Amino acid sequence: MNEMNQSAQPPSIKPQPQPDPQQLEMLIRQRKDNQNLGLAALGGLIGASIGAAVWTGVTVLTHYQIGWMAVGVGFLTGLIVRKMGQGIDPLYGVIGATFSLLGCLAGNLMAICIIAAKEVGLPVMDIVSSLTPSVIVEIFKESFSPIDLLFYGIAVYEGYRFSINRITEQELSNITK
Repeated sequence: MNEMNQSAQPPSIKPQPQPDPQQLEMLIRQRKDNQNLGLAALGGLIGASIGAAVWTGVTVLTHYQIGWMAVGVGFLTGLIVRKMGQGIDPLYGVIGATFSLLGCLAGNLMAICIIAAKEVGLPVMDIVSSLTPSVIVEIFKESFSPIDLLFYGIAVYEGYRFSINRITEQELSNITK
């Protein structure tokens, strides 16, 4: 029979060291000074374009829309926005999220255009040049599946999450009292 030691004390919880407020403020100010909104937008455009191209290629090659491609578009776009923009403000997340969604939509639209061009025997540019906003809306209405919302939502989340250049544990430990 095991007897519990009645006099045993719970382990003491040591308070976590806190970063020096002045050094933390200086680090945040330095990070904000290094932010670049223009480069973040350019990074979003680059990431979304690469993601859209990969989405298009995979969809055309497999003849199947793989929703998980949206996750990759969001991740890639967010990563490039973070690296180029160096933003710590939520606005950088919005940029990544917006471009991630645009990359998914562009990849989906281009795949549909290429597949349609092959089916009707026209050059892809003839299909693309006939696109108008109302035609694009109609294409998305016809090709929409409820699962698209899930994958687009994940892409937006990933684009937001990976776009923000967060202060790391290492940086915090360097300014801890």
